[in-house]
Amino acid sequence: IELPWKGSALLDPRESLPLERDVSAIAREIPATYVPARNTIFLSFAFSWAEVLGAEAVFIGANAVDYSGYPDCRGEYFSVMENVFRKATKAGVEGAAMRIETPLLQKTKAEIVKLADELNVPLELTWSCYSGGEKICGACDSCLLREKGFREAGICDPLAAQR
Repeated sequence: IELPWKGSALLDPRESLPLERDVSAIAREIPATYVPARNTIFLSFAFSWAEVLGAEAVFIGANAVDYSGYPDCRGEYFSVMENVFRKATKAGVEGAAMRIETPLLQKTKAEIVKLADELNVPLELTWSCYSGGEKICGACDSCLLREKGFREAGICDPLAAQR
């Protein structure tokens, strides 16, 4: 999904990524990496497709515990959006409303890493760096939060060796 209007350090190379921030302070303000209405856009596409498939739920991996402070990663947002889609879809109006499932929303990054490890997720294929290079930068908010999660989980991050 291409967003030509930019408005975020993740979409506009002229805007600087916040780097080397204190992990405990990351979620205190909405950072320059905020993409306007990103989860709303993703959920709109997902609900459209899910309705065609006759699905009962849409799953999203948002996190509101160890995250960058984005307003569309909070439980309140997902509750409101579920209600919007209940009123904005044929399925919802006809009594077959789909749910928004957020299984990672209240988990710490360490809990998420442990769960991924238990499920044998190929963690070497996961990526969360905001820099968009061939290797993780290790300094953006996403890299710092990922590093914290792996460290607290006591699991070696397979991407850490790339730096």
